[in-house]
Amino acid sequence: MNKAYSEVIIGGKTYTIAGYENEEYLQSIATYINAKLSELKKTEGYNRQNADYRNMLLLINLADDSFRERKRASALQTQNELLEKEIYNLKHELIAGRMHKND
Repeated sequence: MNKAYSEVIIGGKTYTIAGYENEEYLQSIATYINAKLSELKKTEGYNRQNADYRNMLLLINLADDSFRERKRASALQTQNELLEKEIYNLKHELIAGRMHKND
């Protein structure tokens, strides 16, 4: 698989990023980061902090989003497994009912 390179603008600066995803995906990452930066800039006191502190807040917020999505995905996976078990049980009840009816 070939690396894709894309020039993106993050926080008003142009960066060349690379990855094994397509350019559209790389651009969507930049868009997400810019949206998060914009959100943070609206927070009281954010712009008065030094650059290192602002970068750390960005990283914390991105990690928080990631952890929340992983938790949500895990809950959905658990729910899906429960529903699959319920479908399996209902199919077996249906088959057993049909077999009993034919007796």
